Amino acid sequence: MTEIPDDGYIDIHAHFTTPATEDQSRCAWQKMLSRGIYLPEPFEWSLDRTLEYMDLSGTAMQFLSNIPASQDALQASNDYGASVVARHPTRFGLLAALPTDNPAAALAEAVRGRDTLGADGFAVTANYNGTHLGTDDLFPLWEKLNDWGSVVFVHPDARRAPTLDHPAPLYEVAFETARTVFDMMFHRAFSRFPEIKFVFAHCGGAFPALVGRVSLLGNEAWVPHGLSAQDLELQLENIYVDTAATAFSSSLLPAVATLGSDHIVYGSDWGAPCTTTATAEENRNSLQRCAALTSAEAAAVRRRALDLFSLDAHRLARNSDPNASNYNGPRSARSTS
Repeated sequence: MTEIPDDGYIDIHAHFTTPATEDQSRCAWQKMLSRGIYLPEPFEWSLDRTLEYMDLSGTAMQFLSNIPASQDALQASNDYGASVVARHPTRFGLLAALPTDNPAAALAEAVRGRDTLGADGFAVTANYNGTHLGTDDLFPLWEKLNDWGSVVFVHPDARRAPTLDHPAPLYEVAFETARTVFDMMFHRAFSRFPEIKFVFAHCGGAFPALVGRVSLLGNEAWVPHGLSAQDLELQLENIYVDTAATAFSSSLLPAVATLGSDHIVYGSDWGAPCTTTATAEENRNSLQRCAALTSAEAAAVRRRALDLFSLDAHRLARNSDPNASNYNGPRSARSTS
């Protein structure tokens, strides 16, 4: 039986970007500046830096995701992500991005991701080019992913314009996530497709703190397509949230009260332009220190992704040869068999 160390981490929320020219990187940087995200220099994802951080933090595996805004770039990104996993199968998994503004294309990319790229799960944006995930048009996609028992990671769109001069990644993403969860609830997406494990980024954003309000008012006469408290409660059973940038009591306590600690998954937000080693480590350390979880619950969160994904044993097997393609790095960061 393959196991990971008690202090190891399986990270469901880790980003990557495709290789870019200097001009492309500078153009992307200028777009971020125009959205009020004042990074001091162009950002570029680095495989070497990622592996270094994984070794530093004791992260056994990251599930990588990247969701570009165009279909061509999205497919190229999935191809690149699959190539990274192929080179380091025991360190990375792929959550293949789906273009949910085009349901037919999203379904086709899901099939390609699973059958050709070997994706472990899928990644979608809460509001992708104006299309929300609750739309009935996406039900054929969810039906297929439900048949597969898929993991679907849901991330808000951090590329939006600032709100009140504050960059979207600061807090607006939390409200977008909440809107998406409740929209999907009103469309009964979670109860219609119970075999999908939906994982929402950043502790579900503002969603856990608003569940009580929606439960109280969601079925009132003035609410279109009402949602009863019982129906809301039932749908909570199929929702998971991660700890990215939210492993603090103020975020975790509402999530625990709403979903239970057994529906919280470790996420670092590594690879995002707004995440630094310092902030990633502060968040990771807070998971252990804050009063929202017991030591046993925090330990379970670190490994919960293993309960969601069906990984072959070789994906987590220890290999002591640093020249091998599936070398897992220092012992503190890798699994033992």
